[in-house]
Amino acid sequence: MIRFFNEDVPYKLPQKQAIRQWLKQQAEHEGYAVGELNYIFCSDEYVLQVNRDYLQHDYYTDIITFDQSEEEGKIEGDIFVSVERVADNASQLGVSAEQEMRRVLAHGLLHLCGYGDKTDEEQTQMRKKEEEWLRST
Repeated sequence: MIRFFNEDVPYKLPQKQAIRQWLKQQAEHEGYAVGELNYIFCSDEYVLQVNRDYLQHDYYTDIITFDQSEEEGKIEGDIFVSVERVADNASQLGVSAEQEMRRVLAHGLLHLCGYGDKTDEEQTQMRKKEEEWLRST
C-alpha cells in the first residue's frame, strides 16, 4: 500500500491513484512487491531536521528514504520529500514541478530497490533509471 501524507506543508499530489499504480508497476518491474510505503510531503526545514536527527547530516535535500523492509523482495519504508526543494529543482532544471515530483518519488523508491547515489557511477545509473521510469508514465 502506497500512502501520501503532509507533515508541515499543504501539498496536494495530482493524480494520486495513477501515481500509486505507476510506482507499484515500476517496483514490480524491478522485481519487488510494495508493502507499506509512506511518502511524507514536508518543508525544507522539516527535512533538514530529519537529516540532522537521524543521519547526522546538516544540509538541505529534496528527499530522505528510510528502508523499513523486513521481507526479501518486499519494499517498505518512509520517504520524506521537501516540496520546497522539489519546486526549486524544477525551476533550476526548467521542468514542471509535477515532472520533478515524479522524478523524486521514483528516486526514493529506487533507493528501496537497491540503487544508490553516493558515487558518480551510482548517480549515473540512478539518473538512467529515473529517466526510464519517467518515460513509462
